[in-house]
Amino acid sequence: MKNRLITDFYDLTVQQLMNDHLWDIPIIEKNEDILNVLNILSGRHHIWVINTKKKKELIGVITEHDILTTLSPQNFSPYVFGLPDIRSLQHGTVKTAEDIMSKKIITCEPEEKVIDVLKRMKKFQLRRLPVVKNKKLIGEITLHRLIQRYYKATQYHPIVEEG
Repeated sequence: MKNRLITDFYDLTVQQLMNDHLWDIPIIEKNEDILNVLNILSGRHHIWVINTKKKKELIGVITEHDILTTLSPQNFSPYVFGLPDIRSLQHGTVKTAEDIMSKKIITCEPEEKVIDVLKRMKKFQLRRLPVVKNKKLIGEITLHRLIQRYYKATQYHPIVEEG
């Protein structure tokens, strides 16, 4: 029974389990003020950054770690090799979401299988992935949501909610 349950769970698609309620997902436009970013992150762990609300093209992500980098004092060593990270609230180099966001985003698509998304989360040590279609943000899938759905299935509830 349990082997079949996990196999069935792995075969589900991201679309069947993702959160596609964009009003409930932390999203901000790239030109939003850093104070709006801080306000959102005071209650969330991340923010997806889009180019415009109309296009919803995903261009970055901001995490608590990005804020740590900008909040902490910058002490530049005279012997720095390469380019130092100069994103800093202290020095006024961060004004918008685009200034602080990470541009390297690991994504998934709605047609992908849950097993592939779990492998990607494990490989990159991520707890959430944006779901994109043609570069457009259409939702997110989180480890928390996957755990909830799998647990419900062990309690004889359907994994996929109808409607």
